[in-house]
Amino acid sequence: MAGLGFSLTGCSDYLDSDYLFDERLSIEDVFTSKDYTNEWIARAYSYLASNHLQDVCSKKSMPFNFADDMYFGDESDGYKKWKSGQYSETGVLGSNNQSEMVWKNAYQGIRQVSIFLNNIDLNKEFTKEEIDDFKGQAHFLKAYFYWFMLRLYGPIPLLPDEGLDYMDSYDNLAYPRSSYDECVEYITGELVKAANLLPLSRSIQDIARPTRGAALSLRAKVYLFGASPLYNGKTPKMAADALVNKDGKRLLPEAYDESKWAKAAAAAKDVMDMNYYELYTAPRRDIAIDPFAYPATITPPADGDFSEHAWPNGWKDIDPFESYRSLFNGEIAANDNPELIFTRGQNQGGENMKVLVMHQLPRKAAGGYNSHGMTQKQCDAYYMNDGSDCPGMNDMYVGQSGYEGRTNVLPRPADFVAAADLANYPELGPQGTGVSKQYVQREPRFYASVAYNGSTWNLRNYKNDADHEEEPNVQIFYYRGGGHDGYKTSTYWLRTGIGIKKYVHPDDISYTHKTAYDVSRIKFKADPAIRYGEILLIYAEALNELTGTHSIPSWDGSKTHSISRSVDEMKKGIRPIRIRAGVPDYSADEYGNMDKFRIKLKRERQIELFAEGHRYFDLRRWMDAPVEEATPVYGCNALATESMKVQFHTPVMCTDLPTIFAEKMWFWPINHTELKHNINLIQNPGWTNPE
Repeated sequence: MAGLGFSLTGCSDYLDSDYLFDERLSIEDVFTSKDYTNEWIARAYSYLASNHLQDVCSKKSMPFNFADDMYFGDESDGYKKWKSGQYSETGVLGSNNQSEMVWKNAYQGIRQVSIFLNNIDLNKEFTKEEIDDFKGQAHFLKAYFYWFMLRLYGPIPLLPDEGLDYMDSYDNLAYPRSSYDECVEYITGELVKAANLLPLSRSIQDIARPTRGAALSLRAKVYLFGASPLYNGKTPKMAADALVNKDGKRLLPEAYDESKWAKAAAAAKDVMDMNYYELYTAPRRDIAIDPFAYPATITPPADGDFSEHAWPNGWKDIDPFESYRSLFNGEIAANDNPELIFTRGQNQGGENMKVLVMHQLPRKAAGGYNSHGMTQKQCDAYYMNDGSDCPGMNDMYVGQSGYEGRTNVLPRPADFVAAADLANYPELGPQGTGVSKQYVQREPRFYASVAYNGSTWNLRNYKNDADHEEEPNVQIFYYRGGGHDGYKTSTYWLRTGIGIKKYVHPDDISYTHKTAYDVSRIKFKADPAIRYGEILLIYAEALNELTGTHSIPSWDGSKTHSISRSVDEMKKGIRPIRIRAGVPDYSADEYGNMDKFRIKLKRERQIELFAEGHRYFDLRRWMDAPVEEATPVYGCNALATESMKVQFHTPVMCTDLPTIFAEKMWFWPINHTELKHNINLIQNPGWTNPE
């Protein structure tokens, strides 16, 4: 039971399978034993649980959650190194040696599951169904380890399924990097094998183990990347010419192939056709449970379409704000969430979702580290509640190449909410006095994600005793001085004056003033490693890129998908996202124009998938990183006091958050240790080789 129930417990509780050989047990001894076999697969999951193989990450071991949308400010040197490309081949931040640890953990995991797959049939204590499930998990894990490396490093060496003889010579063990297309073909092949063996659902005890839907969904993600410009014949010349093996084999394709988009769309359609997953929605609430933490539903403005229908065709009977907020903050359990396709549970190492939230919580009232913040660009991306752009959207980038059609030149509101105005702005809650009118009448996802200046933090797990002087429902301002949670001479302040509420539950509070990394009163959240909303967005994006019709077999060959750029089909992907979000549909002109819809789709991913570990990779696969990542970070003027309200809310460049994009930043560097071990392994473009 310990082995099978691994999903919700820490990896340290499980035995390291290497000890089995230390006790001189043979492979046959291990895999004919039920207990030892369980321990072996548990060890495979432990590599996935490394801090260095996270999907949704904090700032420590894996800082790729921080692109042009989100930053960390408590370790300015670390952020500067990360965003300025000042990290090295031996480590990304300081001495954490991320580059080596990702490579090492992933390949150790691959070795672990390869041995498992080659020997599990020796076991006669499990039923055939149990062995098939184990094999499916192993194929999925192998694909996941390879996938994790592929999106970081680009093309990687694929090892033979039968494994390697570690007693062989270095030369015979020196596998070169496979091409990107070969990696995609292999990984998706492993996922089809997994899907054929895995069950449709899991019990609550095994919620963090993969299902058939998880395998098919990861397959869609892998195909999406393979279709994207960086990996589909449009790679920058410097990078493409550098990614050539020592024998002259080119690792990235030289020609664009539209059919790759069709494969991605068909793979997403395979998941949709399961009719098993759906977007999570919370029911409409006409009476507030709590006016601060659980208010009555705020009805979006009538649009003549979504406003007229019940879910899934409209928002008439759902609460868009609570639907999005509860999806992430732990309000709904993972096993009750119809949108959650794959979660790591606690297989994330010590830097888990609670740690992420702890860094988002305000310092003074909530005892957090007040260090994970949002950029002005991300804040501006959220729509108004009627679906229009916010006044002044991206006005700091007007005239800059790459921002055409993505700015709004109307002036930003310069006035503030008075007590008499609150009835007009129920989205602010009972304590909206003093809030800039830049933050009123925005879409529901804004209020579930953005800790704007003057927003209320609920902190319902507060204590008021001999050791604590806490209170609930505190309005937090980020002005300098005056007892606010803004600029400090210490490290705990938001450099942009804009915080993050995504993943924060109304109950969450911390006490890091006294106990570092105190997460005892932060609610458990299942990380959204893969969710159905992402699959719908993959489908819409991939369809948009097609100019012809493609016939693509389904994952199991039971039917053939006819894939083309159909507006009706694209709406199947994007409309559910917009309805759940409480914002109107796109116009016919936007659907009809490939370029315009691409801009809308990218913005939808920026909003819907914010802080889920996607943006960093999206900017690279789209080849938007040279513009987006090099654009200066803007935010509120954090040096302004409360008496300088207007100046505070006027976007300024944040010199504490420098950013560039260099050619070497397309891919992570391969650690020098690995290059020394493998004479046929080539370094990524722009990075150095060992002397």
